[in-house]
Amino acid sequence: MTSFTPVGQLLERQPVDRYRDWLLVTPVLDDSLLHAPPRRVWCTDHAIAAAYRKAGHDVIEGLEAPGNVQGALLFWPKSHALGVWWVRTLCTTLKVTTPLHIVGEHQGGIKRVPKVLEALGLSGERVDNARRCSLFATSTHASCHAESDTEDGWLRFEALDLTLHSHPGVFGHGKLDEGTRLLLEHLPTLSGHVLDVGCGDGIISAWLATRGAAVTATDVNHFALEATRRTLAANGASGEVIASDMLENVSGRFTAIVTNPPFHQERSVDYDPTRRLIEQAPEHIEEGGCFYLVANAFLPYAQILKTHFTQVEVLADNRRFKVYRATNG
Repeated sequence: MTSFTPVGQLLERQPVDRYRDWLLVTPVLDDSLLHAPPRRVWCTDHAIAAAYRKAGHDVIEGLEAPGNVQGALLFWPKSHALGVWWVRTLCTTLKVTTPLHIVGEHQGGIKRVPKVLEALGLSGERVDNARRCSLFATSTHASCHAESDTEDGWLRFEALDLTLHSHPGVFGHGKLDEGTRLLLEHLPTLSGHVLDVGCGDGIISAWLATRGAAVTATDVNHFALEATRRTLAANGASGEVIASDMLENVSGRFTAIVTNPPFHQERSVDYDPTRRLIEQAPEHIEEGGCFYLVANAFLPYAQILKTHFTQVEVLADNRRFKVYRATNG
């Protein structure tokens, strides 16, 4: 059994039974974890949840906290604010004095955990340090319960005459992304059934829905899915919101697909999700329909688009971002 991630390698150093009956919270994808004896796993990423479920683990997917937890191992996320939210949430939802360990990479901000714990009135200690990762141990405490009661992490803000809801860990949290702005500035009015892939805080879905489109929105991130539901409701709009790894759970055809797709997996550039989206998109677009994509200008999507669509044009290019429209026929 091999660990491919530094965090996985650090955890392999721990006593074999240490986390056997513990809840793994937002774990990374790592061979040594995936192929370990079945464990309970809490995932808010649909793709990661699917991988652990396929490997035979007991997976709780979504934002609702599981019960009956003997101990929890939290994998520190790249968003510091989301990490703080997770500690607060675990303190609120788990019984007082439940063991809580936190693991992560130094470049991912794990070194700030002692200050986070101190601010929440929790004591903690570092129990291991290797592979530029650290593992901290603490336990839930009544003071943190009281502190967390009103801290749900949700943020409401305005952009482009829309009311948006967001949460730490959602793309562009609390602000309008420049690429999304450029896309919406050059997006024609779309009618019929339109698909928003990688919906984030729901701004594209709300923009489309308030202009008459029937919207389906997808994302792998359950915080993004809930943000989109809240954003649609805040703007008096409706739409179907589903968890999907790109087009994995999407059926039917659409008059248009609109996307500002991700290209990072944690801190690494990863073109594969968008490549898969472009390859599969023509099967989900009605005759005469369009595929709209905005991306950083340096990303090599033009050639991939030309491989799968007969016509590809750049609707906008501000040197940082490009907006593409692709069609067949």
